[in-house]
Amino acid sequence: MKSNPLYYAKILLFGEYGIINDSKGLSVPYNYYKGAFQKADKLEGAALKSNKSLQEYFLHLQKLQASGEIIAPLDLEAFQADIDNGFFFDSSIPEGYGVGSSGALCAAIYDRYALDRIDPEADISRENIQKLKQILGQMESYFHGKSSGLDPLICYLQLPVLIHSKDELGTVSIPEREGKGAIFLLNSGQPGETQPMVNIFMEKMKNEGFRKVMKEQFTKYNDACIAAFLKGDTKPLFSNLKHLSHLVFENFTPMIPHSVKDLWQQGIETNAYYLKLCGSGGGGFVLGFTPDYEKAQKLLKGYDTELIYRL
Repeated sequence: MKSNPLYYAKILLFGEYGIINDSKGLSVPYNYYKGAFQKADKLEGAALKSNKSLQEYFLHLQKLQASGEIIAPLDLEAFQADIDNGFFFDSSIPEGYGVGSSGALCAAIYDRYALDRIDPEADISRENIQKLKQILGQMESYFHGKSSGLDPLICYLQLPVLIHSKDELGTVSIPEREGKGAIFLLNSGQPGETQPMVNIFMEKMKNEGFRKVMKEQFTKYNDACIAAFLKGDTKPLFSNLKHLSHLVFENFTPMIPHSVKDLWQQGIETNAYYLKLCGSGGGGFVLGFTPDYEKAQKLLKGYDTELIYRL
């Protein structure tokens, strides 16, 4: 482990809700936001709050370890000693925005305290990636009730990951482009909560019509977007994105932050950009895809956008 490594945010470009339903997903690290462990002689403000949160999380891990349920043994004595010595997690990753704030923290704790740590630079076999996902999912469940482990996995590996199915995933390279188009984040202006949104989705999945939409349409458009994006083929990418954006607008109403509903519709109607969920929705960021970023920015004037990738 490096002396004081940084842990970056992550963005799930494709697959929100779909990966629960076994369609593909593509997640990438996003280094604009990051976190790292720091030590303060005098804890106050955000540092004190973080230190207290680490203490609460330590107690949770201690219970897991004592019950024999923990998947990865952790050096909890060292963790407690660091907390007592003024450790806190100094992070710029906004909480509740769908970009992996708890994932970065879990990755940092695993990296520093795991007794039999899987080194991402030495061995990232598919078997080890799957094992890491399971370990980190258990660690992150404390924050969301249930976690796939994908967010902390991306934060830990700091590499793009293609999810083929729940049990099959691997690292992938992203094509470099410098076109007029872009992928961007749009700030909805308020944080969201993962658990309530996932609960709504699970309720919807009890409906046969919704299950059919997920299986026959969502998966088709989502997986086609991933294939086109990885090939750097923008024409089919935007064609499938339009279908996907419309499908989400029609079927995921509670997950779309109220402040961006009109913008979402405007994108579909003008073809200037298409919006989709970033994470579980309900608030936080939404993702935008546009063939012409300057044109999209004019239509989104007055809204907080952040360029993440050129197309």
